[in-house]
Amino acid sequence: MSDKNTTVVRRQADGTFVRVLPDGTTQPLEDRTDWKRVDAMTDEEVHAAALADPDAQPLTEDDLKRMKRVPRTKTLRRALGLTQEEFAARYRIPLGTLRDWEQGRSEPDQPARAYLTVIAHDPEGVFRMLRAKGG
Repeated sequence: MSDKNTTVVRRQADGTFVRVLPDGTTQPLEDRTDWKRVDAMTDEEVHAAALADPDAQPLTEDDLKRMKRVPRTKTLRRALGLTQEEFAARYRIPLGTLRDWEQGRSEPDQPARAYLTVIAHDPEGVFRMLRAKGG
């Protein structure tokens, strides 16, 4: 799927998050948030608590300039546990085009973005349909 330091997380339709394991199975993420305490806080208290968390500091303009945006296509492919070659072949996208999208040399046009959205919502259904249509 990806390197050992990467954790792949997917949001389920019900809004919960699951960890995607290397074999493709999922595992619920533990929610350790005390929601009753959060709900009882004012907006100002929530803001102050967030600023007090050293692991959740707001990004500065310099931080944003240094950060590299991960293309959505790469995130989708990794979540499915596929290599570039496997993803390109499975969904009939030219490998060079996929690499260009992932490396930021170009961006998917509107029809391609729509296709990627369909893949994201039902990857197996898209694969079955393409396979049934002769591939």
